[in-house]
Amino acid sequence: MPNTPLAPSAAFPSPASGHAVGVSNDEFRAAMSRLAAGVVLVTARETPLDPDDPGAPAGEDVGMTATAFMSVSLDPPLVLVSVREGSRMDDLLDEQPLWAVSVLSESQRHIAGRFAMKGRISDRLLFEDIPYVRGEVSSAPLVGGALATLECRTEQRMTAGDHTLVVGRVLTAAVPSADGGPLTYFRGRYRQLG
Repeated sequence: MPNTPLAPSAAFPSPASGHAVGVSNDEFRAAMSRLAAGVVLVTARETPLDPDDPGAPAGEDVGMTATAFMSVSLDPPLVLVSVREGSRMDDLLDEQPLWAVSVLSESQRHIAGRFAMKGRISDRLLFEDIPYVRGEVSSAPLVGGALATLECRTEQRMTAGDHTLVVGRVLTAAVPSADGGPLTYFRGRYRQLG
């Protein structure tokens, strides 16, 4: 019997909810939790409230833990991060084109957890006892002890469901620490390799 492909609409019906027939949020979340991912801290610095007034308050540092981060291109060097649409980081990256990424090590689980909290305290307090340096290009915090750091400039933003995909051109890249392994996220928990 010949193999007859189904028409696209019959093979993958598209209900109004946007989900494939029979796939719930919980089922999708459970399936994707089986994909191990590296953990990064994405940071950016808000612009001052009044850049022309030297006495105006400086902008705050903002940070977000991300596992949806990947390399996109070598030439030019591009990376992509997915941020929840309407989040503070989404709003900031819509206004501030310069941002940074710190690839967290297995010993930095506390940093990942701190910046992933819902209903958390102000970002200023979250950065208070974390060692970091300011990026030369972005002025965003680069976490001390990270396995790698990148500074980026937004090239493109795309809405994808309830997230915004932000593609950034890498302006600086460094490997400040070769100690330890990467922090990973698997089955809803931070983990170490090995």
